[in-house]
Amino acid sequence: MGCFVSTPQDTGGNRRRPGNIGEVSVFVPGLRIPKPVDFSLALGDQLSKTLVERLSALRTRIVVMAGQEAPTITRTRRKTATQHGGSTLADLLQALEDYLPVLLGLVKDGSTLQHKVQFIWVNQEDDAEETAMFSAWYEILSVLHLMATLSLSQANLLLLPRTSLDGYSPKVSEESRRSSVDIFLKAAGYLDCAVRNVLPQLPAEQRRNLPVDLAEGVLRALCLQALGQAVDIQLGLAIDSTKATLAVKRRLACEMVKYWQQAQDNIMNLPLSNGWGEKHRLFVKWKYIEAKASAYYYHGLILYEGNTEKSHGMAVAALQAADEYLKESKKACEAFNAAIPLSRNPPLWGTMKYLAEKIPKDTSSKVRINRDLYSYEKIMETAPTLPDFALALKPDEYQLPHVDASWDDETYRKGTA
Repeated sequence: MGCFVSTPQDTGGNRRRPGNIGEVSVFVPGLRIPKPVDFSLALGDQLSKTLVERLSALRTRIVVMAGQEAPTITRTRRKTATQHGGSTLADLLQALEDYLPVLLGLVKDGSTLQHKVQFIWVNQEDDAEETAMFSAWYEILSVLHLMATLSLSQANLLLLPRTSLDGYSPKVSEESRRSSVDIFLKAAGYLDCAVRNVLPQLPAEQRRNLPVDLAEGVLRALCLQALGQAVDIQLGLAIDSTKATLAVKRRLACEMVKYWQQAQDNIMNLPLSNGWGEKHRLFVKWKYIEAKASAYYYHGLILYEGNTEKSHGMAVAALQAADEYLKESKKACEAFNAAIPLSRNPPLWGTMKYLAEKIPKDTSSKVRINRDLYSYEKIMETAPTLPDFALALKPDEYQLPHVDASWDDETYRKGTA
């Protein structure tokens, strides 16, 4: 119990770290890929041959699929996304869902079987190339993380703009945007379950020895950024809607700021110094700054509706802050794309396409008008505080499935050390 093995970078060549991951609308963490396990050696004298073979078959299917498709999943080229990647993600996700109920039999009623098998996973974010633990809970945690990763990959594929048949600029359909929100909530649900129901099952020593991509802070950050990106899509849909008020848009933008701020708080002090981990941190920083540009813009527009000198001054200060954050976000975006593995932005669309045009225009016009009406000294130099709204979006309520029925008739020696 508590035994683990971490293999440093220079001992293997199986990590498959890509040098370029193509277009990124959604940050997808480095894939965790399982290595083969001999269940019969560890469990052959304690479980029926049928159950051992079933565990082996289900996990081997995942090992083969993840190993073959990792490069395809990671590099989200448009051709891959439409012709191959989507079905691959769904198939691998289904394989994980099929495996989980059978795997959970190893931890049923606190069974000592949970410590009999050494599970090994290769990862891309930690300094150690692979981590092995005699813990079925580590395996369950890794499975949930991979399920969340695949869901984020699905969302990314949906949110890469397509060139329309009518020749207009690339765009993302409303159907794809709405579908992505559901997928973000599902990914957040997997991660929330991992933090609440799986991590607490691991002893403190094993938790300390987890690879950094399974650290609680990283899991929480991924959950929060999934929620933050879902709100970003909701804001884009509100911008496109004639019924959505300024107040609704401001609330969504301010909530988005809180999600990204909390994501940054969870990830900022973790040892993510290597390429992929640092890229993850830069993505959170970029989206946090971008969200602040959105929030200050809509806050400024609402303040401007107040017909007082003070409200107009505060409005101008908010709009100027939005403009500065917009400029800063462009630099943060460049830093993210330049970090290894290299990436690039898809053509601008949605919330930021709209705001990239509106923020400079509205800021410039309202600053000019107010300088005519009021002295410069009366225009506030510091941005007003953003309103604080309760966060409305929650992860899906994902619960670990019931233990597979194949365990009901299984007898094994629980007391075996």
